[in-house]
Amino acid sequence: MKFNFILLALLFLWQIGNSQSHQTLLNEPLDISPDFRDWANYYYFADSLASFDPATGQGFLKWNKMEATPGHAFDNTQFSYERAGSNTFPSAEYQTDPMFPFSLEFVSPKTVRLRAWTSLTNPPQEPSLMLVKEPGKDNSWKHTMEGGNHVWRSAYGSVTMQVKPWKVSFYDASGKLLTSTRTGSDTKGYIPNLPFSFIRRAKDYSRSVAAVFNIAPDEHFYGCGESFTRLDKKGQKVVLYTNDGNGVNSANMYKPVPFFLSSRGYGMFMHTSTPITCDFGRQYAENNELLIGDETLDLFVMLGEPKTVLDEYTNLTGKSPMPPLWSFGLWMSRISYFSEADGRKVAADLRQHKIPSDVLHFDTGWFGTDWRCDYQFAKDRFPDPVGMISDLKKMGLHTCLWQLPYFVPKNDLFQEITSKGLAVKSASGGLPYEDAVLDFTNPATIDWYEGKIGGLLKQGVSAIKVDFGEAAPLDGIYHNGHTGFYEHNLYPLRYNKIVSDLTQKINGERIIWARSTWAGSQRYPLHWGGDAESDDMGMESELRGGLSLGLSGFTFWSHDAGGFTRKTPEELYRRWFPMAVLSSHTRCHGQPPKEPWEYGKDFEDYFRKTIEMKYKLMPYVYAQAKESSEKGLPMLRALFVEFPNDPGSWLVDNEYMYGSDILVAPLFEEGTKSRNVYLPPGQWVDFQTKKTYAGGWQTIEAGEIQVIMLVKSGSVLPMVKLAQSTQDIDWGNMELVVYGSPATAKTKICLPSENMLREVTVSKKGKGYAVTQDGSVGKVKWVVR
Repeated sequence: MKFNFILLALLFLWQIGNSQSHQTLLNEPLDISPDFRDWANYYYFADSLASFDPATGQGFLKWNKMEATPGHAFDNTQFSYERAGSNTFPSAEYQTDPMFPFSLEFVSPKTVRLRAWTSLTNPPQEPSLMLVKEPGKDNSWKHTMEGGNHVWRSAYGSVTMQVKPWKVSFYDASGKLLTSTRTGSDTKGYIPNLPFSFIRRAKDYSRSVAAVFNIAPDEHFYGCGESFTRLDKKGQKVVLYTNDGNGVNSANMYKPVPFFLSSRGYGMFMHTSTPITCDFGRQYAENNELLIGDETLDLFVMLGEPKTVLDEYTNLTGKSPMPPLWSFGLWMSRISYFSEADGRKVAADLRQHKIPSDVLHFDTGWFGTDWRCDYQFAKDRFPDPVGMISDLKKMGLHTCLWQLPYFVPKNDLFQEITSKGLAVKSASGGLPYEDAVLDFTNPATIDWYEGKIGGLLKQGVSAIKVDFGEAAPLDGIYHNGHTGFYEHNLYPLRYNKIVSDLTQKINGERIIWARSTWAGSQRYPLHWGGDAESDDMGMESELRGGLSLGLSGFTFWSHDAGGFTRKTPEELYRRWFPMAVLSSHTRCHGQPPKEPWEYGKDFEDYFRKTIEMKYKLMPYVYAQAKESSEKGLPMLRALFVEFPNDPGSWLVDNEYMYGSDILVAPLFEEGTKSRNVYLPPGQWVDFQTKKTYAGGWQTIEAGEIQVIMLVKSGSVLPMVKLAQSTQDIDWGNMELVVYGSPATAKTKICLPSENMLREVTVSKKGKGYAVTQDGSVGKVKWVVR
């Protein structure tokens, strides 16, 4: 196409200026999508399969070189592409349309691995922190040639690879097309759009991949980490770059995860640590554009319904292990308790006011100077920290301490860290920031840091708050030789792992309290939802973030009840606290006060009744946690995880399943006592009022506790007598509460003493029910009602 040279020059200059503004503020999310609409870059479209050996799954892809051009018609100019010739000298020495390695392999009967390289040389393969281990090869897929195409089939689906134009298509077991790679010929309209390709940047010759797939009508996408925007990502652009969100009402994420699942029956894991921009049909409705910063594509595609996809994904990146029983109790905190006297008083008040609780957290104020982390209790305010920790534990209260990996110049540790080379460096060998940021790729840094954290754990501390971690320098030079382009997103995973592994080694328990993540961080529970705004929208956004994280392989999640940013209004606290109680983990934290007695007796009584509900339900909570842990499922589940065949369940993002049997619909608006609730098919029994509702939309009024909480009819909830701490729960005596009128019903229990799931069956006997299969093998005395 001919075009005006001056127009092209102006567009080129505009784009150069624009490309430099991808990141205009320090550590703002890095959106790489402008690189894929840059006039200066060259584009290489996947063209054909140059060679392929089905026995090894290895071959070569041919890529057609393209360049950007402004397509102009009737006073309208579009970004377009046209074939490009050689622009290198000597031209005979370089391929214009290169051929690079490619592989298609199978790692399980349900998971396919697609890899594509953009050069003939690649960096040395290192063990991936994101994977539990390097995936093996699965031999259940059978290969045939059909119509000149490669076809593989397993019991769960099939994959077809077309030779020219190159296209990979994924089908379910019934033969339904799930998705396929996009080729240039797939476009049936007038808007030029990006097919499966990679770019080569003019400014430095670096390369990044665009893995582009078809979007089907009525297809929906979920996951990508703790995203606070609309749960269904269709029509959104999601930037996967760890960032201090400074709240929950923006698209920024503390916990991005390069994984998503589709309502069509598949999921994808982008195995990389580089920045990623996922464009789920925002730029062009038919395109699912996975714009990956890495020069190599490593993509896992899982086939199946949500539970199957999550199981397959967490087989690769790890399941969440069970945290200790005490962690499921109430964590009491504020920002901050400043002294031993503060801690002892709050602990005494918790017991005096009979507020069931298990953890007391000291936030930023336990050092000599607030926020200045030096791993030392302030001697003037904590005369006997070891004695305090011991005394709290005797009261059934574990101690958690805050810290962070950034060190200001006034910190006494700053000089030691910089002189020993323990911080991330700049290109000049200095520091990228004013602060020193610990370099967790440096073994010496890990040893130093473990010495500090280990000293606290050996004093009796039960958990470490692994705060921040989202600001690893993008332009930093790390000890392992990588830049922040590859290390920024990995930083939370390294950070989570070090503290979790050390806690496991010293205390024998797998527990941290962390804010930032990347793929694989679910192996190091648990994580909370950041600094939520203390308002109605903050509450609703926080829930979407938790559900989204659960759809990204994380079993356990918590948040600050009532929000973080200001003193929580009592009315908001009443509505928010039940949502916190009906989460896997429950913490009160944020601007003071958070202690219920500070709001008066009426609220204290309400707060007590609400948290008592969780302690009585602890057998259900603990068993659901155990099963979720084993299967890679979230404790807080989007409705479609339990009801994948119900179209309505895919459209709701302000309700959730708490485990498999309890549906929770929080009250998000001030002054409301009821709300519209979508109920999946079946009958549902109100936990508080005992009223029964049919599936579909219902207007339901909350009970005394300001939340809508319904139990699936036919379920059995195991319960115990109230205890003030989980250490005092009597697991030898349980009550089984049957909902609805089933002839037979089953439930699961998990006794902490043996930490394994057992099934209990109840059956109708006369006017009531009796246990007909005792999975506890006589270890529990049952009362059934």
